[in-house]
Amino acid sequence: MTNPINPINTLTVPSVSITTARTGASARANELGMRTMQERAYAKRGEQYLLIKSPPASGKSRALMFIALDKLHNQGLQQAIVVVPERSIGGSFADEALTQHGFYWDWTVAPQWNLCNAPGIDEPRIAKSKVEAVKKFLASDDKLLVCTHATFRFAVEELGIQAFDNRLIAVDEFHHVSANPDNKLGSQLGAFIARDKVHLVAMTGSYFRGDSEAVLGPADEGKFETVTYTYYEQLNGYRWLKSLDIGYFFYTGRYVDAVAKVLDPALKTIVHIPSVNSRESLKDKEREVNEIMQSLGEWKGIDETTGFHLIGAKDGRTLKVADLVDDSDAAKRARVLGALKDPAHKHDRDHVDIIIALGMAKEGFDWIWCEHALTIGYRSSLTEVVQIIGRATRDAEGKERARFTNLIAEPTAEQSAVAEAVNDMLKAISASLLMEQVLAPRYEFTPRNAGEQAGFDYGPDGYVDGGKNLGVNKETGEIHIEINGLAKPKSKEGRRICKEDLNEVIAAFIQDKPALERGTLDKENTIPEELTIERLGKIVRERYPELSDADQEAVRQHAIAVINITQQAKLALDTPDQVRPPISTTDGDDGGTPGDNGYSNTDLIEGVRKFINVRDLDIDLIDRINPFEAAYAVLAKTMDEKSLRQIQASIAGKKIKITEDEARELAKRALQFKNERGRVPDINSADAWEKRMAEGVAAFARYRAQAKAAQAQGASGNG
Repeated sequence: MTNPINPINTLTVPSVSITTARTGASARANELGMRTMQERAYAKRGEQYLLIKSPPASGKSRALMFIALDKLHNQGLQQAIVVVPERSIGGSFADEALTQHGFYWDWTVAPQWNLCNAPGIDEPRIAKSKVEAVKKFLASDDKLLVCTHATFRFAVEELGIQAFDNRLIAVDEFHHVSANPDNKLGSQLGAFIARDKVHLVAMTGSYFRGDSEAVLGPADEGKFETVTYTYYEQLNGYRWLKSLDIGYFFYTGRYVDAVAKVLDPALKTIVHIPSVNSRESLKDKEREVNEIMQSLGEWKGIDETTGFHLIGAKDGRTLKVADLVDDSDAAKRARVLGALKDPAHKHDRDHVDIIIALGMAKEGFDWIWCEHALTIGYRSSLTEVVQIIGRATRDAEGKERARFTNLIAEPTAEQSAVAEAVNDMLKAISASLLMEQVLAPRYEFTPRNAGEQAGFDYGPDGYVDGGKNLGVNKETGEIHIEINGLAKPKSKEGRRICKEDLNEVIAAFIQDKPALERGTLDKENTIPEELTIERLGKIVRERYPELSDADQEAVRQHAIAVINITQQAKLALDTPDQVRPPISTTDGDDGGTPGDNGYSNTDLIEGVRKFINVRDLDIDLIDRINPFEAAYAVLAKTMDEKSLRQIQASIAGKKIKITEDEARELAKRALQFKNERGRVPDINSADAWEKRMAEGVAAFARYRAQAKAAQAQGASGNG
């Protein structure tokens, strides 16, 4: 439904759109002052290694306070060190009077031990004093220290890992860390785990690294107990926010002209302009900001107290615009930042209307009133996109709608950098798909007739043996689905991956350019199994080489089931249906009002139900679905048809050769086919996947013959 008040919906086709149930559960506290996520994390406080995956604004900082204080008072740990990626986030760990809300102890950090407030930048030559401060803290009787990732790295390098024995190290925004040997903090954490003398709590709101690097090696990751609080739970438990749209808008020409079309001055908005080095930039950031402000109305001057620009809007209002791009005057910039972060105005909706930023206002920036995050160009990583979207998903009184719009330059025939433009377009689609997975409920998959699962409601008829059962956990939104032929992981690590890490696998898959490119832009010439079995199988094998073949296949099946069931549910919801009863909410909270369309966010569950009711759900069927089918449907509505056809033609013209690795895997699949069917795949088969397997067998035979010939030639040459 298009909202007539908001012109954005007429220009942007949302690729992700949810309506929340508004139960109010996210903000409800127990007798110890803990919200749902914090209570869940606190229940695992005894774990030595704990990973908390939870969205922005869910209360991770306070969850850590509860856990750290218990470890100090009840578990015998000497001290706790909180490590944050940048100084601005250190404010999240300021003093908190937790006893006022029912907890046993208060969180108090002595001023000299909050090194995020200490002068000087985190650079080795200058940061010596901070390293010295860490050394003094370790020798003191004080309990709590807060510092940046950089300060902690320098301190570990100088003092050695043994200096931190019997202490808690808590790493905030953990996605900044990786297992790559070039990532020093990642290597140091690996050394801490190997020594096994510290407790570690890692926290992230991103669920995955944007650069597809593993945060920890498999062996280390397996030692962590994971607490997951999903976006679905978080948004569903809000009191005020009713709907969230995520979409992209393709533009031609100058981006500032496109901004003028999609920036609704009635919405509280953060605009992230592109880097000066990006293709979208006009190479003059100050001029770009000025043009955006000119599109809003007439400039009226600057508020001397806040540094905000005052713009006379066309509707007669005076808009307050914060410019975080201009860094020519440090004092002026500090005044604007100070005004934005002033706690006295945190709950004042009218304090500021629009924020224009370049690299700021992402992580660690809390403006609860933000309704629209408008970003130009593809950002450096999917993680960054999630962080930006998180700016708009805070709950605030009277705030019912939130949206993220990504402006992407449309590839055109005249454009010299068509390949780069297509690349950005694919990345935007990838980000959108991943957000859809992040926002969806979690799935519990079992083989057919596995029986009723505890905690799930199967509807008025209950669980039916041999039926098309769909179970829903009303507390978490988790969905139980039975899939015929589904492989179950046998090892502990395989089960952990299927339970906790599927988003990581999915992130790697939808960032796989060949898969995304062919599945979205060359779907007429692409066999779905090339994507769902070949490409995804390769990703799983490379990501988890230590798993058995059977467990690798189980992980692959679970990952593709998550993707395709979510996408097919979305398509099913777009298909008119005669009988679709409204979802009633009986929570008892006034926040349970369904959305404008009369349906709550259980829409997705209804879509899943529609999808599985018309067919027997088995893994072969799921493998035969193009996972990017729904993304293409959005793309076709959003892009100029002529441009889309040109791009498709250029992609279809690329000849795809079967590599030796692909040929080997296809030969394995062909052997499985022979064992199941009693015959080898036929290269003349009408079934595209059977034909593909036969081609793989032939290609693998050629590769083997070439290798033997080369070997024989080498032997004769040596003789």
